[in-house]
Amino acid sequence: MDDDRHVRAADADRGGASDLDLESRLTDAHHQSLRLWLRMLSCTTRIENEIRSRLRTTFGITLPRFDLMAQLERHPEGLRMGELSRRMMVTGGNITGITDQLEREQLVVRVQDARDRRASAVKLTAAGRETFAAMAAVHERWIEEMLADVSGEDKASMIALLSTMKRRLRVEDGE
Repeated sequence: MDDDRHVRAADADRGGASDLDLESRLTDAHHQSLRLWLRMLSCTTRIENEIRSRLRTTFGITLPRFDLMAQLERHPEGLRMGELSRRMMVTGGNITGITDQLEREQLVVRVQDARDRRASAVKLTAAGRETFAAMAAVHERWIEEMLADVSGEDKASMIALLSTMKRRLRVEDGE
């Protein structure tokens, strides 16, 4: 019976039994670090799923294609495929497929790398920059909307705490 109480309490904390996610198997007996990790992952997954859906519905684009364009927007000189793969944490084959699609739509172009003539870089075209700018503005509004109930003070606190965590994880990874 005690386990049932923990499950009901966890369901209430998540917003109800129908709100199943990564935290659904946790009880108060689980380690706090595990609870934190799953809470962060759950929130990230929910936001990401909503963004995926909205990008597909509104712009007919996938999140990986949007993410690749975002990387290129930050680097107008272009990025090599290997660098895109590293930044997006996906395989080179995935980057090639995404790039091929965006190139067919004339949103990106492959150009000879100025530093190494044997390699090529990927850059946004003028149409790609314009298309991405429009999508990015709407994307930002969506994020603002989804996080509207979190106060500015709470957002600042979470950013500071997660920044500390990120620095510590980098040190542990040897970066």
